[in-house]
Amino acid sequence: MTVQNDEFALPFEIERTGLRGRLVRLGPAADLILKRHAYPPVISRLLGEALALTSCLASTVKFEGGVFTLQARGSAGPVRTLVTDITSDGELRGYVGFDADSIETIDDNASIARLFGGGHIAFTVDPGEEFDRYQGIVELQGESLAESVHHYFRQSEQIATALKIGCGQDSAGHWRATALMVQKLPDEVQLRHPPEDVADMIEADEGFRRAAILLGSATIPEMIAPEISAEEMLLRLFHEDGVRVYEKRVIESGCRCKLDRVETVLRQFGRERMEEFKVDGVVTVTCEFCTKERTFDDEALDAICSD
Repeated sequence: MTVQNDEFALPFEIERTGLRGRLVRLGPAADLILKRHAYPPVISRLLGEALALTSCLASTVKFEGGVFTLQARGSAGPVRTLVTDITSDGELRGYVGFDADSIETIDDNASIARLFGGGHIAFTVDPGEEFDRYQGIVELQGESLAESVHHYFRQSEQIATALKIGCGQDSAGHWRATALMVQKLPDEVQLRHPPEDVADMIEADEGFRRAAILLGSATIPEMIAPEISAEEMLLRLFHEDGVRVYEKRVIESGCRCKLDRVETVLRQFGRERMEEFKVDGVVTVTCEFCTKERTFDDEALDAICSD
């Protein structure tokens, strides 16, 4: 994998307070994925934010040889489903399922409440065959994906979390996305209190509150600006407390829709059922993630079922 200047998750620590954080910057990867789908601006921005969020959260867990997935399902809005995932090797992809007619009436800066109309968001860590899969689920609420994630960490993990996500186009028209997160884990004293009190105690910590305020002061144009490096961004925000950065985790656009996997799915339907899928004499399968099309004529379909 080629290391790019602007495609990574950067772990860092605020030295004075010991807070840990992640800064994700996506340039060409976000641009490639979003332009490939050519969604309406409001959907492109939603997907870009989800790509940055997925990269950020995945960088906090270990899942060698596995996949971290974010999946959101709406209940009464024009967005039906949102799926993004990233492998332990840093291959990122995503797509959004939505009602094209309904989305035309939605403002470009619509909240997730307006886009999804309620629903849930799930975070899944699949570390491969040798380990058990882990999943966390939380209700979609608030104005943004960041607010839902904050609620999840506060209620389910008891981890004080400050998070800001942004996606937009730079002056050259290229899509860019970023996520900035700071977290404070409970200490032993806090863990001896009733669980419902722990989150309040952590968030009342002076160091965490200051970091959260500073993080919130970052603007989206500043966060996605290609001319501002990740290190410069962190120093602008937290220079008074000192910042230590660690090894970057490289990210790139990638899809796992291999031909043999497509053939396996088709084989499950059986040769007779495949006839129902034909259009103009062929079966066309399109990957929702990378939009790649694969076409199968009768000879190819017969070969699939004869294997």
